[in-house]
Amino acid sequence: MTSEPTDTAALRERVRTLMPRAEDDLRALVAMRSVADPRQFPPEECAKAADFLVRAFTEAGLSDMRRVTTPDGTDAVVGHAEGPEGAPTVLLYCHYDVQPPLDDAAWRTPPFELTARDGRWYGRGAADCKGNIAMHLTALRALGGAEGAGFPVHIKFVAEGSEEQGTGGLEQLVPTRPELFEADALLICDTGNFALGLPTTTTSLRGLVNVVVTVSTLKGEMHSGMFGGPAPDALAALVRILDGLRDAHGNTAIDGLAADGVWDGVSYPAERFRADAGVLDGVGLVGTGSVSDELWARPAVTVLGIDCPPVVSSSAAVQARVRARVSLRVPPGTDAEKAREALTAHLLAAAPWGARVEVEAEGVGQPFRARTDGPAYTALGAALGEAYGTSMVQSGQGGSIPLCNVLADRFPDAEIALIGVEEPGCLIHAPNESVDPAEIERMALAEALFLRSYAEAYGRAGGR
Repeated sequence: MTSEPTDTAALRERVRTLMPRAEDDLRALVAMRSVADPRQFPPEECAKAADFLVRAFTEAGLSDMRRVTTPDGTDAVVGHAEGPEGAPTVLLYCHYDVQPPLDDAAWRTPPFELTARDGRWYGRGAADCKGNIAMHLTALRALGGAEGAGFPVHIKFVAEGSEEQGTGGLEQLVPTRPELFEADALLICDTGNFALGLPTTTTSLRGLVNVVVTVSTLKGEMHSGMFGGPAPDALAALVRILDGLRDAHGNTAIDGLAADGVWDGVSYPAERFRADAGVLDGVGLVGTGSVSDELWARPAVTVLGIDCPPVVSSSAAVQARVRARVSLRVPPGTDAEKAREALTAHLLAAAPWGARVEVEAEGVGQPFRARTDGPAYTALGAALGEAYGTSMVQSGQGGSIPLCNVLADRFPDAEIALIGVEEPGCLIHAPNESVDPAEIERMALAEALFLRSYAEAYGRAGGR
């Protein structure tokens, strides 16, 4: 076995010795209930997290760390560090707000208390995205910026404060404060590895269309014994409309929307997906493509919620008016606005019995595909391979990160890479979220290696 270069071995050891401090960072961050929704948690909790970042990244060697209010009224945290003249600029992104804990009773450990259990660290935000904050801090400390050694590249830092709420504050800040974001390489650290211990860059994000469909059939609810049968049931009509969004195999089947894409990156074995998704024994997966095709290369429609009487308080009545919230994820290559038009037309055309249907658009976000042929990806692939001892793979993600499109449109020459400490076992957004500390350690080393080597790769490629 070939030994690694002395400077890499020294950096690896430096990161290893910093892991207790990374645990302390994460413990402090998880204790801050930074849910960016004042209806659920006090805004002071987000303010405490933002102030923690200002202090911690200043200590790690960045300058001019400060809070900047975004158009949605929340605070981003920004800062920078100057590198050598002629060096490229790298933007480090993360977010410090978290999802609410949801069902406290479902947690095996206190949600806002970092708890070590079975080799993992549990707590809300431990992975998404405070684990990535700990990763950034560890990488910067390992490079020695706080000790006056400086960094080998120019660094910009941006931490978002309302990402989980989807209010778009940071996306709206980009056009008004582009100097905070402009860089040659942008590390969007809000994703993670396809599997534990497998270094991964996310190169594809699905776009998002959300609509609310309302079905009306009667002036008011009518007694089901006296009128049930010929009276048009709005709920039954809605069920038929929603059922038409998928074919018998479970494929998304919206008129005018292609659903035959093929994914050419890493394969997602069906049995692994069943385990990751918690599919019950005997229940089949849906769709005729591979799991990778269905997740990352094809549209996927989901009924998120229905407004109708709940079982407990329901009465013997034919429903007059009901609503449903429908979400449509679309892959790169599909225009989200055209997908919204197709979904709307499909819902309207599917109405049975002349039922009145209204479709209200809630939001539209375009899909994203990263450019992977530049020096940043070359350097990042080498850094991840060195840190993990195995080659980097490319994966898609079924979710959406609208900021990526905003940044790509504003800075078309920049390379955008999505990485992070998350992996399927983290259970982000669910009760019992956790992170494997080994992923923080390896990803921090990879980031430090990338920051150290990118300038050379950038120079070989002739710069911007």
